[in-house]
Amino acid sequence: MASTTLRGRAEDLLARVPLVDGHNDLPWALRELAGEAQIGEKSTAGDGSSGARQVDLRVLQPALQTDFLRSRQGRLGMQFWSVWVPCALAGDAAVTTVLEQVELVRELCARYPDVLGLATTADEAEEVFRSGRIASLLGAEGGHSINSSLGALRALRRLGVRYMTLTHNENTPWADSATDTPEHGGLTPFGVEVVREMNRVGMIVDLSHVAETTMNAALDASTRPVLFTHSSCRAVADHPRNVPDAVLERLSANGGVCMITFVPAFVSPRHTAWDQRMKEAMAEAGLRHNDLEARERFQRTWDVEPPEVTLDDVVAHVEHAREVAGIDHIGLGGDYDGVPTQPTGLEDVSGYPDLIGALLGRGWSEDDCAKLAGANALRVLRDNDSAHGW
Repeated sequence: MASTTLRGRAEDLLARVPLVDGHNDLPWALRELAGEAQIGEKSTAGDGSSGARQVDLRVLQPALQTDFLRSRQGRLGMQFWSVWVPCALAGDAAVTTVLEQVELVRELCARYPDVLGLATTADEAEEVFRSGRIASLLGAEGGHSINSSLGALRALRRLGVRYMTLTHNENTPWADSATDTPEHGGLTPFGVEVVREMNRVGMIVDLSHVAETTMNAALDASTRPVLFTHSSCRAVADHPRNVPDAVLERLSANGGVCMITFVPAFVSPRHTAWDQRMKEAMAEAGLRHNDLEARERFQRTWDVEPPEVTLDDVVAHVEHAREVAGIDHIGLGGDYDGVPTQPTGLEDVSGYPDLIGALLGRGWSEDDCAKLAGANALRVLRDNDSAHGW
């Protein structure tokens, strides 16, 4: 019998079509819980894998935003797990650590074979979804993790990494970040070469975190559809991590998808303003706002409370992106376990059906909700699959 509540209707829909989330930082969160993420000396303790062994994801994990109880409630169908490397890790240390993060995700899949299934192509992801498990894909966040080596890039691709975010919070030697002082005017000639090599080997170009100049340079260079795996709309919340309308308008020609994120500072204009105030206060204290560890330490001592952010703030971005980019070019990338808190109503991975239900309540068709939930992102994956076997 079909459900009549909005959440129930959304759950019914997500039982038929996969919800594809573009970005989840659970691997690094597990690493931190295992005590292996001390990066002050630009090195890590352990091999990065014990986090997969020490935390039981079958039971509720209050310290995390992701576990298998809540992912089942959220009808999560396919997840790009972020194999993130902090910018404080550079050079060989960054390459070593991204490899450890890849291994951590693979160990999770081996530890929970009834819940997770590793996928490296769209067909494999659909097969895992049909089996009732979460299709687990890999995405490398931060181009510094290849240490300016196309060989390292190709090695990650052979290990099953399906996208790479060109930068994180700081510039690479070949690409400008949205949250750093510009150095390159977007992409250097080697940066263009990176994009073209990613196209050649079928690794999706992820333009979250990059400067607007980098977005445009990458779109100029790319012959395959791109993703913004966890970004929202700058016209709604004026944060440099968000995507300007002029770039959203280019996605139809490229075939790409902007996966709207839930990060409070990116979706609520009031929270964006609060975050800017914190950035200024940190600068006065001689601290860098784009240093995540420094920011978290500072926020714990700062006596200015952040404003509340809700599911409705996310809805505003989804609807704006649909209006500007078109229904075929939007998706979802929650960034769970990548930020300390998420909006009310989307506090953890159990909330996806509430978001889809809210859109159904606003008159969205089930077909349009299916495209947002995952069909669009899956198309981008498949469009980049054609280089499989290179």
